[in-house]
Amino acid sequence: MPLTYRLATEADLIGIVNLLSDDKLGTQREQFEIPLPNAYLRAFRIIAADPHQELTVVESGGELVATFQLSFIQYLTYQGGIRAQIEAVRVKSSYRGQGIGTAVFRYAIERARTKGAHVVQLTTDKKRPEAKKFYESLGFIDSHEGMKFHLN
Repeated sequence: MPLTYRLATEADLIGIVNLLSDDKLGTQREQFEIPLPNAYLRAFRIIAADPHQELTVVESGGELVATFQLSFIQYLTYQGGIRAQIEAVRVKSSYRGQGIGTAVFRYAIERARTKGAHVVQLTTDKKRPEAKKFYESLGFIDSHEGMKFHLN
């Protein structure tokens, strides 16, 4: 199935939030309702205005089938290198298992390479062991231990 990739617009926001909420953890974190809570629009506008952020939608036949966000982090180590962080990768539940996730990651990795990044990194929730296996199948390695401190 041919896939097209483009930067998200405000018109995509309902579909993106629907994808984000369409799994076990997403139902706990997201608040998908129409109209969407204003926090999503505020966040979208900040992301869209930041040249170091790319919120991307993936379509097949004009239908939104996946989404992801790439953040490009400039830092001093690695001689002023750029690190690409991939987050919020979601494939529509009715399209899972068809290779779309693999295609999305290949696209995102190439996009990071095009932007000059020397590494693509991600985090995965320990409650999703199948996701970790998927990332490893793509060549990601379990090289660091991550930690979080929730502020609210």
